[in-house]
Amino acid sequence: MVVASSSGKSIGTQGAKFIVSGGISAVVDLGLTYLMQVVFGFSAAGSRTVGFIFGTLTAYLINRRWTFQAEHSNKRLLQVSVLYSITYFVNVGGYNLLFDLFTHYNMVQQAAVVVAFVIAQGTATVINFFVQRLFIFRG
Repeated sequence: MVVASSSGKSIGTQGAKFIVSGGISAVVDLGLTYLMQVVFGFSAAGSRTVGFIFGTLTAYLINRRWTFQAEHSNKRLLQVSVLYSITYFVNVGGYNLLFDLFTHYNMVQQAAVVVAFVIAQGTATVINFFVQRLFIFRG
């Protein structure tokens, strides 16, 4: 059984598109996080914030037009901004906790950046998809 939203798009199709756009956004996000933290020596929180901002902008632009095929709306932009503000704390807070935990137990910094990023980003991504699909871009 395929579940479709009121706009007729199946959750499977939207989920697949969300994963692709998330992959693109994650490359932007992780790339900037890694560059800022490992190469330039910024703090974990500062690096993660820069990566999050640029990754989030990338994700919103791709998801609005391609994944959910929605026109621009100031109301929707405000809703997404509130959602991303909430998931910022889930994502960046989780990243900081995990990075500190992993490095405390002697995981090398480069690996800790990537593993903490993947876990924190995965958690925030699941929250983002379902809130966007069910409430913001419901059609």
